[in-house]
Amino acid sequence: MISRFAAVLVTAGAVMAVCAFGPGPESGPATARASGPGDAGGGRLPDVDGAGSGERPGTPASASRAAVPLGMRYTASRRVSPGILARSFHTRGVAGRVAGHLLEVDLADRHVDVGLLHPPVVAARRKVSAMVRAQRAVAGVNGDFFNIGEVRAGVEATGAASGAEVDRGRPRKGAVPVGQRFGPPLPPAGSVEDVIGVDRKRVGHVSRLRLTGTIRSGRIVLPVRGLNQYALPVDGAGVFTSKWGKASRLRAVCGTDLARNAPCSSDVAEVTVRRGVVADVRGTVGRGAIPRGTIVLVGREEAAAELRELRRGDRVRVRYRLAGRHRYRFAIGGFRILHGGRPVAGLADAEAAPRTAAGVSRDGRRMYLMVVDGRSERSAGVTLVELARLMGQAGADDAVNLDGGGSSTLVIGNPRGRAATVRNTPSDGAERPVANGIGLFVRR
Repeated sequence: MISRFAAVLVTAGAVMAVCAFGPGPESGPATARASGPGDAGGGRLPDVDGAGSGERPGTPASASRAAVPLGMRYTASRRVSPGILARSFHTRGVAGRVAGHLLEVDLADRHVDVGLLHPPVVAARRKVSAMVRAQRAVAGVNGDFFNIGEVRAGVEATGAASGAEVDRGRPRKGAVPVGQRFGPPLPPAGSVEDVIGVDRKRVGHVSRLRLTGTIRSGRIVLPVRGLNQYALPVDGAGVFTSKWGKASRLRAVCGTDLARNAPCSSDVAEVTVRRGVVADVRGTVGRGAIPRGTIVLVGREEAAAELRELRRGDRVRVRYRLAGRHRYRFAIGGFRILHGGRPVAGLADAEAAPRTAAGVSRDGRRMYLMVVDGRSERSAGVTLVELARLMGQAGADDAVNLDGGGSSTLVIGNPRGRAATVRNTPSDGAERPVANGIGLFVRR
């Protein structure tokens, strides 16, 4: 039987939950889009995007020019608080002049904290400035790529992020299959399980978090293949908690592990579990808020057949964790572009665009958050290789690429939550609502 209280534990390199229901009520509307800003003709989204979530790949930065030696020239600096420095810089890349912004964070300063910026629920989007104000951060940048648009009639875009999230030591969601992610192609060594975060000793890392766990009821034992995810692996079962929100869970059974825009599966099941006991079993996938004390199990193909064997009144025990090398207090998805101070091999390097990146120093005691503007006369943007090199020049030893294009946003706020100013120039002309972000906080 599942415990009456959701117990979240941290064990050697893992964030773990023994879960019958979500830890608390969540509220707030889910944001959905029928299509994204990068839709191709007829409303279709490509399976491979440009710099941002759902954006068409842009014009190549240079088909023949040699790489331009990058040299960052800092033009302004401002101390946001002790331990947090905001800097502006200029440089020049293969596509022309570039303007960018950098936040340098001293993780050794006990008054400084780094955490997840997020909407009230996973399946929703908010502007970075709104999240900074709501959570009383002093600064923040946009985060992971997300489910921004859909090609299938009757399937809503959830707004949920592609990668894993850890918030205050608790697993919030897992990573979707690699073929279901949004964003530019991963480098050969990249993974949708890549994250950047800060552990419980206040040390920053770039590593991987893998979702693992089990669903048990009598002779039925299923691996947990999803946690509050907009896409489940073929033949897999996933867990949805009150953190998911009101959005439909149908998107979770659409596409395949290799093709984001493949049709939805018709072989599905959904099981509602209240306080460790099966309350309902259906052959369709539903929507609506999940109350406190309840979880919803969604399965497709082989996992759906197993879930349909459950009956009302059966007792179910669900365990899951995000396992990795480090015990993260905060983590967010993003694929690695810099390792050991050098750009990783095989980065897509054709398009100069607005970009967002996050990195850590070799000793993990400093974090760097960078936003580079693009698609304008003032700033042409950078390629992924150039972004990696800029992060290295800023001081990072390891770094990840975050959502770019129209999502790239850097905000400065104040701890009272009364103001939040966008410091860069978003390429959409205004802030784009996004799935999550990295927030900087001051603790008194």
